[in-house]
Amino acid sequence: MDIPTLDTDRLRLRPQTMEDWPAYAALMMSERAEFMDGPHTLSGAWGMFCHDMAQWPLMGCGALMFDDRQTGECLGQVGINSGPLFPEHELGWLVYPGHEGRGYAFEAARALRDWGFGPRGLKTIVSHIDPGNDRSRRLAERLGAVLELDAARPGPEVLVYRHPR
Repeated sequence: MDIPTLDTDRLRLRPQTMEDWPAYAALMMSERAEFMDGPHTLSGAWGMFCHDMAQWPLMGCGALMFDDRQTGECLGQVGINSGPLFPEHELGWLVYPGHEGRGYAFEAARALRDWGFGPRGLKTIVSHIDPGNDRSRRLAERLGAVLELDAARPGPEVLVYRHPR
C-alpha cells in the first residue's frame, strides 16, 4: 500500500522518516506522553514509532507526520490505528511542544479522518481518549465526534469518541 501524502491549507501530512525520530522520542519519553500511557522508555518509544510505520503495509493505515507547508517544520503526528490493540479504527494525534493551540491537530485530524472515510473506505472511526485529557476531548468534539459509552474500548478507563462520516 502506498502511504498517502495529504495537503491542507497550512499543513502537509506525510510518511514519517528517521529524521522524525528524535523529536518523537523526546515527546514520548517526557511527561507530555502521560495521556498515551507514558512517559515511555527509549525502547518503548522506538516500538511505538515502528508500530506507527508498520501499520501501513499490514493494515492499510498508520501515522503521518504533519509539517508546516511554509517552513517545512514538523509540528506533530496524526494517525489512524488498527490491528489487535484496537477494537476498531482509531484516530489519534499529538502536537509537539510550542505548537499547541493553533488548530494544527484539528486540521491534520480532519484531513486524515476524511481520507479514512473517503479514499480508504473505512466504515467507522473512533478516538480513544484518556478521561483526563481535556484538550483531546475538546478536539474530538470540535471534529464532530460524540462520546459513546457502550463502544468497545482497549481498556475500561478509555473514553470512546465516535466520528461522523
